Amino acid sequence: MMIDSEQITAMILAGGRGSRMGGQDKGLVELGDRTMIEHVITTLAPQAGALIINANRNLDDYQALGYPVIRDELDDFQGPLAGILAALNTIHSPYLLCAPCDAPGLPADLGQRLGTALLEQQGELAVVHDSKQLQPAFALIPVALRHDLQAYLLRGERKLRSWCRAHRLALADYSDQPEAFANINDTAALRRFESKGNQPMP
Repeated sequence: MMIDSEQITAMILAGGRGSRMGGQDKGLVELGDRTMIEHVITTLAPQAGALIINANRNLDDYQALGYPVIRDELDDFQGPLAGILAALNTIHSPYLLCAPCDAPGLPADLGQRLGTALLEQQGELAVVHDSKQLQPAFALIPVALRHDLQAYLLRGERKLRSWCRAHRLALADYSDQPEAFANINDTAALRRFESKGNQPMP
């Protein structure tokens, strides 16, 4: 038994302020010959039946990539959970696969491993564990959790990790490639990624 990719809508989280990137919209920062979000799209799109982008700035640039763009339902950049809630309230598939726009080394089997973990471990949602810590921005979330998440946000809570830990978690073990989940949060990290030759998948 497995979760078919057609049951999954993938969402790329690109709705943040980009504060540590000097206010730049991280998804649109160039890495090699493409933007970071284009690298993520290349790897993530084949893993799902549909793909959407969560963005709150530069909407025309994101829409030009050819995928639906949704904004947070909450104002003032409330964090990734706001984007996740907007997606859960929008999509028609039973599962949402999340990944941030600043992780160009994304694994090609992310959806598959998360889906397997969710079913085998009978979790309420599945997240990545890189052998050292949870990586909650890489998650497979059943749409059935949307009311739970909405209630959490209405209480004024905003922490993704805390919301995940409040549920029975299934863990997708990525101890074999923890570097795949390195976020490029600032210009220095971008340069390190390039200098090490860690080019995203073509």
